Amino acid sequence: MTKQLISIHKLCESYQIPDTFFEELRQFDLIPLELQSGEWMLDTSNLPQVEKIMRLHYDLNINLEGIDVIIGLLDRIESLESEIALLKKRLSLYE
Repeated sequence: MTKQLISIHKLCESYQIPDTFFEELRQFDLIPLELQSGEWMLDTSNLPQVEKIMRLHYDLNINLEGIDVIIGLLDRIESLESEIALLKKRLSLYE
């Protein structure tokens, strides 16, 4: 599967946000960006994550440090839910 990349500049125009927002996200390792021909690009598969971060930041006024913690906790919850589902499935084999 090939990556579909989109320019950060185009995203900023589309979402009407400053270019610095994506630079800050990159610095916090909240989203992976790729540098191609001197321009930062985002894999379109990461757009839902970007939109989630934008809602937290712009709609709820959560700073990037807080978003970093929230994203980490949400990832941990998702991991634990997967583990619980697996354990329930394994347990049902013994019942």
